[in-house]
Amino acid sequence: MTVEVRREPATFCDWEAVLKLLQAAFAYQDDRIDPKSSVHALDAASIASKAREEHLFIALDEGELIGCVFARAEPGALYVGKLAVLPPRQGEGIGRRLMQATEEFARQTDHKVMELDTRIELIENHETFAAMGYVKTGEHAHEGYDHPTFITMQKLLD
Repeated sequence: MTVEVRREPATFCDWEAVLKLLQAAFAYQDDRIDPKSSVHALDAASIASKAREEHLFIALDEGELIGCVFARAEPGALYVGKLAVLPPRQGEGIGRRLMQATEEFARQTDHKVMELDTRIELIENHETFAAMGYVKTGEHAHEGYDHPTFITMQKLLD
């Protein structure tokens, strides 16, 4: 596997490719989560805007975009979101490598805590993040819901 994972510089501009990647990676959730994923509200312009405000990490295989994750500084933590790997490439450790890259970045920028949210219905995601050292720290509801719709998980860094 010749996968390269890197923090993308400000010159990156293939937002359509990132959009297609996110849509493909999150499609399996459509019939499983409520409310629908915020991926449905994204377009190339909103992803470009997100990348200007956050840090984009990408995974490439011979120049093909196969994975990404966004990270942003929050009070007390580096928050990661929109972790995505092309469905045919899932299970190869690409998501784990993207998460490791964000953790390295967190350490370099003096963050002691990593944080993420995952939908309450996606138990397999809870288990995957737990295997990476994340622990559940809370349950929350999207606006308009009277029951938990997502959980927050954190990882303390050395």
